[in-house]
Amino acid sequence: MEKKNLYTHLLILLVLINLSSSLNGPAIFIFGDSVFDAGNNHFIKNCSVQADFPPYGSTFFHHPTGRFSDGRTVADFISQFIGIGLQQPYLEAQIAVMNGSRKEYPSTDSTLLALGVVFCKEPIKIGIVGRMPSQGKFLVQEMFPKLITIFKGWSGAPSSTRLSLVIDGTQQGVLPIQEQLRQFKTLIEEKAISRSVVERSLFFLESGSNDIFNYFLPLDTPKLDPDAYVEAMIKEVTNLTDQIYKVGARRIVVFSLGPVGCVPARALLPAAPFNRCYGRMNAMVKKYNKGLESLVNDIPTRHPGAIGVYGAVYDTVQHIRAAPTRYGFSNVSSACCGDGPLGGEVQCGKEGYKICQNPQGFLFWDYFHPTQHTYELISKALWEGKKSRIRPINLKTLTNLTLALV
Repeated sequence: MEKKNLYTHLLILLVLINLSSSLNGPAIFIFGDSVFDAGNNHFIKNCSVQADFPPYGSTFFHHPTGRFSDGRTVADFISQFIGIGLQQPYLEAQIAVMNGSRKEYPSTDSTLLALGVVFCKEPIKIGIVGRMPSQGKFLVQEMFPKLITIFKGWSGAPSSTRLSLVIDGTQQGVLPIQEQLRQFKTLIEEKAISRSVVERSLFFLESGSNDIFNYFLPLDTPKLDPDAYVEAMIKEVTNLTDQIYKVGARRIVVFSLGPVGCVPARALLPAAPFNRCYGRMNAMVKKYNKGLESLVNDIPTRHPGAIGVYGAVYDTVQHIRAAPTRYGFSNVSSACCGDGPLGGEVQCGKEGYKICQNPQGFLFWDYFHPTQHTYELISKALWEGKKSRIRPINLKTLTNLTLALV
């Protein structure tokens, strides 16, 4: 396959990295969901959940970039801490190459590509929960019209069980983690990325929130109990770490999920309370996170020469929620941008939405995603936080760590 055709089929987040003498990790590869998307959703055909319209991006960029926030995300902040530029969607750069405004993708010794596989609401694709026969879609739309409007095109994640399949049996511009992995391996096989770059780079893995949220959707009876469902999710993440290790990944960072049961979108769930987080959902999240940390602890044994790092995002967010004013928050329950109970029934920027005057005072930007202020606090905890926030070492230490490659 020609390189240009290969890139045409890849949905990859591109960042230009200027190497410095203190930086041992020349690139960042991200397997994740909308939390990390820098704007690829804008370029994905039929992607039914997008963030490429106002007021997304209004706080920092002053225009929509496709990020599901009012500004920068965790990946942007970590890139800045390392000393590299903000993320640029791969598909944006790909278009520039194909139309001739850019000659080629950077590949010199002094400038490398950081490719993070970031897609439109992708899942890990367990493929069990969230499915129902297509003939039932009209009943679902009649019973839960707002839910269908907001979540049409989602697929639950482990970046899960696909609501897009519930709606009409088709994938609405969604690519699961397994497909991300296949495409990444193709890049390696086609020598578009050298193994030496892969071995020195950071790998960020973050996914699963859509899967767990979708487990509680009133659209179908789950075929697995919560424990079995979480076990299936962990199995998929384990397979992902095994596969990326085989192609050279040695610095593997697995981020826990945040408290999904606290997102404003819970207002769409008939069984979820408005005045507190959804305890059953958070219990499932904590069980999944515990499995992720166990997986990370096993990485050095399973994969000689590799180091695993666990980012305790859940604990960081709950710490903030417990003392919001200390961190500058006036509201840690509702979305700054949206409408309905908790601002969770209308997507930010869609018809009928309302927006708060001070996004920095809100934990959540829209029905599912944090504000830039929240992302910044999480990023600082991951970059140079103590072991209560990230372990066994933080990202600053990991970036500058010299590994004996096996």
